[in-house]
Amino acid sequence: MTTAYDFIHAGKRTIELELETVRHLLDHLDDRFIRACDLMLHCRGRVIVTGMGKSGHIGRKIAATLASTGTPAFFVHPAEASHGDLGMFTSNDVVLALSNSGETAEVITILPLIKRMNAPLISITARPESTLAQTADISLHVQVDREACPLGLAPTSSTTAQLVLGDALAIALLEARGFSAEDFAFSHPGGALGRRLLLLVDDIMHTGDDIPIVQADTSVRDALLEVTRKRLGMTTVTDSDGRLLGVFTDGDLRRTLDQEIDLKQTPITAVMTAQCTTTRSGILAAEALQVMQSKQINALIVVDDDQHPIGALNMHDLLTSGVI
Repeated sequence: MTTAYDFIHAGKRTIELELETVRHLLDHLDDRFIRACDLMLHCRGRVIVTGMGKSGHIGRKIAATLASTGTPAFFVHPAEASHGDLGMFTSNDVVLALSNSGETAEVITILPLIKRMNAPLISITARPESTLAQTADISLHVQVDREACPLGLAPTSSTTAQLVLGDALAIALLEARGFSAEDFAFSHPGGALGRRLLLLVDDIMHTGDDIPIVQADTSVRDALLEVTRKRLGMTTVTDSDGRLLGVFTDGDLRRTLDQEIDLKQTPITAVMTAQCTTTRSGILAAEALQVMQSKQINALIVVDDDQHPIGALNMHDLLTSGVI
């Protein structure tokens, strides 16, 4: 497929223009940014983000980023705020208002009411002389010399700058709070990180009758039947008191076949791996994965304090649970 238009050139020009705007942010973070962070850090309520149009879309993302990184926040549409949603605001909240021009009618309409309830107001705008910037307790300035849109109409560079500044606020607050990966996982239990940091071996291991178990005097042949029935690629071997003696795996089977032994007569203890790797309940599934990878094994036995097998899992279990 060929075309006369240079899409690559247009794409690169857009990126360069937006990079220029972001670079300006990098060079001009000042005391106002510090004061804004401090105000949000010590907020006793929520950070309420508001904005109209494209600034509203950016505001929603900023609110979501704040909320997921330890700063309670939500987005309120300014037009809806004028028709009842202003009841969501309290004097304990901090309001973060976005408007490139600083004169967006729907935002300006609710400013007197925000000030009346004594809720601190932070603005993000490209015009420090605008009504929004002048009304705000702290005005964060994003300088936009020109939009990436060649018509100068579609918000592009300005919304990118708003988004980057919002991320800068969120991450600065995250670090100030000492927000950890575990904290992040608790607000993302359905995500990959949440599964890695919250899922325990107890949640995915096979228990009870699903654990492959044979006694010490079981023949290799009958042990193979247990391996086949339980589908974990191995079986545990226990003594008469149910304590773990060892494990018989697919790898042990290959070595056994090389020895040309009698599968019906040879006891499983003669060919099992006696010094097998085990773990305890309560550990993270991600830790179990590390153990299996470091030992280069595909299955792991979970034992209690008396060395009784209470669970078993393999790489497939970790894969299907999303840990891998």
